Amino acid sequence: MSFDGVFTHAMVNELRTVLLSGRISKIHQPYENEVVLVIRSQAKNHRLLLSAHPSYARVQLTEIAYQNPDTPPNFAMMLRKHLEGAILEDIQQIENDRVIHFTFTKRNELGDLQDIELIVELMGRHSTIILLNSETGKILDAIKHVGHSQNTYRTILPGSDYITPPKQDQQNPFTATKESVFHLLSTAEELNGKYLQQQFQGLGRDTAEELAYRLNHNPNDKMTVWQSFWQDITSNLQPTLGLKNDKEFFAPLLFETFDKPVAYPTLSLLLDAFYGEKAEKDRVKQLGNDLIRRVENEIKRNQTKLEKRQKTLKDSENAEEFRRDGELLTTFMTQVPRGAESVDLANYYDEDQMITIRLNPALTPNQNAQKYFQRYQKLKNAVKLIYKQIDEAKEELAYLESILAQLEIAGPMDIEVIKEELVASGYLKKKKSKKNRKQAPSQPEIFYASDGTQILVGKNNLQNDQLTLKKARKTDIWLHAKNIPGSHVIIKDDDPSDETLLEAAELAAYFSKFRHSAQVPVDYVAVKHVHKPNGAKPGFVIYENQKTLYVTPEEQTIEELKKNQGN
Repeated sequence: MSFDGVFTHAMVNELRTVLLSGRISKIHQPYENEVVLVIRSQAKNHRLLLSAHPSYARVQLTEIAYQNPDTPPNFAMMLRKHLEGAILEDIQQIENDRVIHFTFTKRNELGDLQDIELIVELMGRHSTIILLNSETGKILDAIKHVGHSQNTYRTILPGSDYITPPKQDQQNPFTATKESVFHLLSTAEELNGKYLQQQFQGLGRDTAEELAYRLNHNPNDKMTVWQSFWQDITSNLQPTLGLKNDKEFFAPLLFETFDKPVAYPTLSLLLDAFYGEKAEKDRVKQLGNDLIRRVENEIKRNQTKLEKRQKTLKDSENAEEFRRDGELLTTFMTQVPRGAESVDLANYYDEDQMITIRLNPALTPNQNAQKYFQRYQKLKNAVKLIYKQIDEAKEELAYLESILAQLEIAGPMDIEVIKEELVASGYLKKKKSKKNRKQAPSQPEIFYASDGTQILVGKNNLQNDQLTLKKARKTDIWLHAKNIPGSHVIIKDDDPSDETLLEAAELAAYFSKFRHSAQVPVDYVAVKHVHKPNGAKPGFVIYENQKTLYVTPEEQTIEELKKNQGN
């Protein structure tokens, strides 16, 4: 289901019960299209996420962590100026549209109460968040500025009058009269989702298809079905995640058309589950695109380098032929005509079989012979280094691919950690900070097994080295996805239970390139059997005496291990 007018209606009701009369304590804009308001209400801090993302636009309370930029964007600064300390007086949906008005009151510089509205329009790629002076109707600022050349119907710029989005002609299903609904349902040539969307406001395709399914399965009692559906949306929610045609959807009710439904206690937790990973990947893409591009370029450069070295190695296999040709030309110098492009000579290394030797017509016979000796000597000298250079190129490729794998599974808060490693490894230049304070290096993430045993997970190769080679005791247990780029995992116990081993193995599999695979092989061994070769890249180790577990990483298990507090 999309975040349609029906879901908006249900979400507004949920937010009203939690947030009304709350005070804004903090305002952040962690990402380009998203704002987080921390609202103190009912003796608790709530994080209200307002997203104008072109694909994931929504409004919800969230428990997902986020990282704020060093310098707040201009829109965040404007929100802080007008809304910090403000009281949330009202939350209203406009008709059954995807437009929500948050009304705040705050005293201005003169001490007078001032009404400020924050308007969220959830319109796909046209989604936006607008800060409005309620009294004047003037836009104070917007998360996306839209000029007249982009939209002739309305401009969304500071100082402009706020013009509402175009109104829909369909009826609001929550306020339509029984007579009107009865007429529309009974006169339909074909009662399907498309027909309901044409007649009623704010119905997404999935909501309309679900409602049509229920109506058609009770053709003699359509009005009861209709009234029951909207009553449940208003006061009897069942937030549900389910499958339709093997695709995942969310809904405010348990849809009868869902396969494998999973219930959630609130709409907001449902959205965290549905959007969490999708939005995280998109945020990582936004934040990490430059890093990914840099690493991919380095990988291509090293692949080219490796190909050239492997070609040189292959050419070196012909080195003896160059020496042979040089010696034959020297021996039979008088038989080599000047200015010829080739000569046929008896090869005394192969029972005098005749062979053809190519010549440079511009060179004398002796110079041609010396040319072959030079090519022979060059290849012989190259071979002495080439094996080492090929190994170095392969090591660098493996290292860069491990970085790329880390970026693929990283959350937004991990990007800076990976950037830190690339700076330390010399792939990125360190930016000069305006502040002279030295940042402490990032630390491995801490989890707790079901029995309370601490498990540490490195989130980049510098952390992996520090964790395995410095922090871990020799008797601790080390885990890593087998032959796969991924995190080092340490169990802080020399004799963990089988359950703890499996949980740690799931962590190792989850924080690897094969996060979404079934039956991921994970090696485990005591730390004393893990060693780092001299000069090896960060994160690279060798080990022996390992055993292997096969696990299927589940996100739910990882979340539970994160929430455990060692009890």
